Amino acid sequence: MKALILVLRPTQWLKNLILYAAITFNGQLFDQDPFFRATAGFIVFCLLSSASYIINDLKDLPWDRNHPVKRYRPLASGSVSKTQALIVAALLIVIGSYSAYQLSLPFFLLAASFFLLHIGYTFFLKSMAIFDILMIAFSFSLRGFAGEVLSSLHIPIWLMLTVIFLSLFIAAAKRHSELLRIVDGSTRPALTAYRERLLDFYATTFATATLISYALFVFFEEPPTLNLYTRELLQFVSPFALERKWLILTFP
Repeated sequence: MKALILVLRPTQWLKNLILYAAITFNGQLFDQDPFFRATAGFIVFCLLSSASYIINDLKDLPWDRNHPVKRYRPLASGSVSKTQALIVAALLIVIGSYSAYQLSLPFFLLAASFFLLHIGYTFFLKSMAIFDILMIAFSFSLRGFAGEVLSSLHIPIWLMLTVIFLSLFIAAAKRHSELLRIVDGSTRPALTAYRERLLDFYATTFATATLISYALFVFFEEPPTLNLYTRELLQFVSPFALERKWLILTFP
């Protein structure tokens, strides 16, 4: 059971918290209906992303078994069989797709696009230099848009750009670390398409863009209109909680 849980990669579910961004930054995190819809969407994306991770692990088995760290994953180590993994992935896809359709058709289309993007990444895009980094950022964007569709609210544009640039930076830095650890036969050969200086340039550029976008968000974005319950809750925490300076102080 522990191995089956690990094959779902629950630590990666944190990425799906972006679905709460729209209601959080519009002051409706504590409103019952938007919160429950965002939570339902979060669960759907967790199910579909876990299914895509299983498929990715099945595809990468030859490389993962020779990798110094990934060889301890449940599928690579043999603690979960291919048949078990396929059954779990199929169940996750069916339950996640049906639940997404029940929430709304536009959300279902976004969830399907998210899953198909991950499948395309697994079989094609992650072997294409630069495109694999762009697809990681696009995956984060789809999560943000899904949260907007569920709540009918919009994420502030500078915050959305911050998320995109930050995901590009993380992807470039991850490729850089993988490139430094590459050993013949120990990882996927596609990494050799990258050059260290190019990845350094990407990481620096995307980090700078992240800082600029977030600075524009904290200094120029208008505060959301909060409902009475949220205002009272924040004022109970601190009489100064609603002052704008606290958001600006997150920039450093």
